[in-house]
Amino acid sequence: MALPILTRVQVRAWEAAAWASGQTETAVIDRVGQRLAERIRQLTCEGDLILLLVGQGHNGDDARAAIPYLNGRPCACLDVTNPANQLPELKEHLCHQPALIVDALFGIGLNRHLDASWVAIIEAVNNAGISVVSIDVPSGLDADKGEPLGDAVRAGLTFTVGTPKAGLLKTSAWPFVGRLEVSGDVGLGPIPECDAELWWIEQQDFAQFPPTRSVTSHKGSFGHLGIVAGSEGFHGAAVLATHAAQRAQPGLVTLHTMAESYWPAAAQLQSAMVRPWNPDSKLTSGYSALMVGPGLAAPEASDAFGMLTRKLWRDAKVPVVVDATALHWLSAEPLPKDVVRVITPHPGEAARLLKTTSESIQASRVESLREISKRFGDCWVVLKGHQTLIGRSSGEIFVNGSGNPKLAQGGSGDVLAGFIAGLLAQPALQTDVAKTVAYAVHEHGAAADRLCARQRNWMVEDLVRELGNAP
Repeated sequence: MALPILTRVQVRAWEAAAWASGQTETAVIDRVGQRLAERIRQLTCEGDLILLLVGQGHNGDDARAAIPYLNGRPCACLDVTNPANQLPELKEHLCHQPALIVDALFGIGLNRHLDASWVAIIEAVNNAGISVVSIDVPSGLDADKGEPLGDAVRAGLTFTVGTPKAGLLKTSAWPFVGRLEVSGDVGLGPIPECDAELWWIEQQDFAQFPPTRSVTSHKGSFGHLGIVAGSEGFHGAAVLATHAAQRAQPGLVTLHTMAESYWPAAAQLQSAMVRPWNPDSKLTSGYSALMVGPGLAAPEASDAFGMLTRKLWRDAKVPVVVDATALHWLSAEPLPKDVVRVITPHPGEAARLLKTTSESIQASRVESLREISKRFGDCWVVLKGHQTLIGRSSGEIFVNGSGNPKLAQGGSGDVLAGFIAGLLAQPALQTDVAKTVAYAVHEHGAAADRLCARQRNWMVEDLVRELGNAP
């Protein structure tokens, strides 16, 4: 599952292995050109002008190889060899207002700071207000460190070849990389075995997942999820989480909510069972998974639900998902061996768990995930945000590339937590927790992408309805 995220040296070794096997650079460049042209066609309309900015390396060759496949889109190709003298020429091209700029000036080999003439070229591109697609890596960005070498192109989309490069995932790189997409198989062959820590997940990693259900199955075959969520003024979070859990299609879902939120929650839920919670509610048996957290922000929820969260976290034999307010009630302690525990913090919640700042979390996301997992019993951590991470204190960490900024609205996290819990309630999906959680995260983002492709604005309720509809 997934693609390893490689350094510059590892990419070069992969390419060398491909050439040694008999593959030719010409054939690979042509495939990259075809993939790039396909993406450009998706982003533009017939008749739109495309401006290609090409350099002397293979990135420039990739861009040129796309030209025959652009199908009705006129293009201008500026071969930048003397930036000091060609800035006026670039500005002239920009005056024609191309629909898209393809940045192919520099690739992963750049390892020196750019001089003033190159910085001026990049500034002109960045200041043009035109959408940019960068090939492999935004020009000017260090492919390993993720830092601009003087300055770098600010792409809306980086179309990287073969597999992501390590620097593209650095927080410092995000403003330049924009959305990161992988070109897929371009003929380089198998990636040489490497000891990668980070792995990029894609839609094809989840072919035939979740698995096809047997014709003899019944609702008891797919588990019973118990949700503890919702307090006065916050019943909507409980409803969203419950609906999202139902989209995962466990056999049964029961919501336990505070008395004050019982009626508004129950009025919006038909096939899920809803019960007013009280301290005598039995939650330690009868469920195949449990979730605690969404909408428990009312002050009166703190003491009773805090004790419940810690008890379930420590003692439950079934998977437990903890989200939102309930994250603050966890205590750092060892867990029984082989229990499944999942937490879903955003950077602010992660900062509170580690008693640090959001800025510190974002500056070292992988290390923060490792430390949170270690502190809370080697649990699975879904560190949300751009390029959400999924992993534990050791082992592989999976990086999600689906999703978009429209997910930044209240209730989105409740939907993700509910969907994860609904999947983990199903016994067949508990054997490979990494795959199940990675699927949930990827599908959550992909649902948002599908919505954005169809309509300009949408609400979290629309997101719930779209969950699980991946082709």
